[in-house]
Amino acid sequence: MSELLRAAAVQLNATADREANLVNADRLVRDASARGARLVVLPEKWPLLGSGPQLRAGAEPIDGPAMSWARACARELALELVAGSFTELTADGRRQNTSLHIGPDGEIRAVYRKIHMFDVTVDGLEYRESEHEEPGEEIVVSRTDDGLELGMTICYDLRFPELYRILALRGARVLVVPAAFTLATTRDHWEALLRARAIENQAFVIAANQIGENEPGRFSGGRSMIVDPWGVVLAQATDAVGVIVADLDLGRLEAIRSSLPSLANRRAGVYSWPV
Repeated sequence: MSELLRAAAVQLNATADREANLVNADRLVRDASARGARLVVLPEKWPLLGSGPQLRAGAEPIDGPAMSWARACARELALELVAGSFTELTADGRRQNTSLHIGPDGEIRAVYRKIHMFDVTVDGLEYRESEHEEPGEEIVVSRTDDGLELGMTICYDLRFPELYRILALRGARVLVVPAAFTLATTRDHWEALLRARAIENQAFVIAANQIGENEPGRFSGGRSMIVDPWGVVLAQATDAVGVIVADLDLGRLEAIRSSLPSLANRRAGVYSWPV
């Protein structure tokens, strides 16, 4: 595998208009490909982002239209595509917030279902993700065709460092974060959390966020980012729909892990979870 990999994060303003969302996603993924990106990450809920009832009504199976487009696009452009996330209607009738890693042959490499439900009050607004979706139970590391390990996460997962540490210990060198971070938390927490996850796990972070009003009165904060294992921001989006790209220097990652071996210096036998 080459030591340089060009990666991209797509920043969308998805709404409940599925057709418009698909058109915009297609345009921006093609833009990323034209700029040389071989690994592209879409944001959370890129096919449809709206109210709980709209998400429930718009849920679709993995072989539905959104992921069928994603697989065809990855195959046509020969991309490693992390298809953000969508509301999946599972075979047993449940709804989950699901992200796929699709290889350049259009085949599904990994399926990750969001573990942490966004049940919070932010800026006076209540969010209750668990009212319309169920949490996943599996931590997922995927691999590109070239053997690069991807740690799969979604949005609110970013606040749970134990998940990211496990991903790193399982070999993840790139941590992907499709998100619809709220405007308030993007402004105050987003960059600090992304850089912390990159530094403490000595991994690249590719974070693709939603931007703008996704449903009446509810806004996402944009500022999608690509961060290196030293915590340096390689690319950051403006407050607009678009694409950011950066070259991931995998040799630099190995050098950082070798010279400042905090992962290797862990003392796992000393740690225990408090009851």
